[in-house]
Amino acid sequence: MNSAGLLVPPLTPFGDDLQVDYPALQRGVDYVVQRCRPEMVVAAGVEVQEYHYLTLEQRKELIRHTIEFVDGRVPTAVGISHPSFKVAVELAHYAQKLGAQAVQLLVPSRPFGGESTQSEQLAYFEAVSREIGLPIVLYINAGPGADVSVDATIELARLDRVKYVKESSRDLSRVSRLIMEIDRAGLARYYTTMQMLLITLQLGGSGGTLPPPAAELGCKLIEAWQAGDLAEATRLQAQFALFPARWMRHGLLPVSKAALKAVGVDAGNPYPPFKPLQGRDLEEMTACLHATDLFSKET
Repeated sequence: MNSAGLLVPPLTPFGDDLQVDYPALQRGVDYVVQRCRPEMVVAAGVEVQEYHYLTLEQRKELIRHTIEFVDGRVPTAVGISHPSFKVAVELAHYAQKLGAQAVQLLVPSRPFGGESTQSEQLAYFEAVSREIGLPIVLYINAGPGADVSVDATIELARLDRVKYVKESSRDLSRVSRLIMEIDRAGLARYYTTMQMLLITLQLGGSGGTLPPPAAELGCKLIEAWQAGDLAEATRLQAQFALFPARWMRHGLLPVSKAALKAVGVDAGNPYPPFKPLQGRDLEEMTACLHATDLFSKET
């Protein structure tokens, strides 16, 4: 129970010139470290961080600045996902040189189309594992990556280099089995999503990956759980029933950036041509946030 935690990816602010606004990123990293109290900060590792709009050199710059801004206050896991295992290895070596404590790697689809097989997924991770020296956060997300079976997930978690698993499915049947066969079996620590955070903890999982500001609510939930206050943890989990679900048709990124701005940390707008949350949806989401512990309780 006491080992539960969050992996938190700071959002990437872009200026009008579509370059990363690094002073704004520093403010975002400070918010994540101070208010979300993560187990690890994730640098350029998940889609809401919009790293895929950057060149490889710009991505490295984002990684470098994120690690610099974290400044050793908590561990950092660096995203190294790429269709080419050689580029993933290059990013992993760069991350290790900068002092990162782990890397996060998405199980990729075939670049040429079609679902990758279990043997292909395993071969990709083995190829990366052989050439790097950091622990891996195995990232499973069937949107940008492969649809990984339960059996394949377990086999990937058996790799010596894999120490963490980030699961995005929100499928309770799948999650409950994998918690038993991965986390409780001692293969790796297993993390899910905000919608499943409390049940993940109850089943014996290690926590979740949440973007800010949802991560601040997740932090409060985990603290209530660790204190043995199930009623308070349940009350906090219920706040995820509406936020961000009611506005997810816009996508998690626009909702997260609008919500972060509402709590006073401006991470800018989504990278064009995608639009920010606006109008009635923005007003209603902001009103919903004001009814959560992001505003109604002391932080």
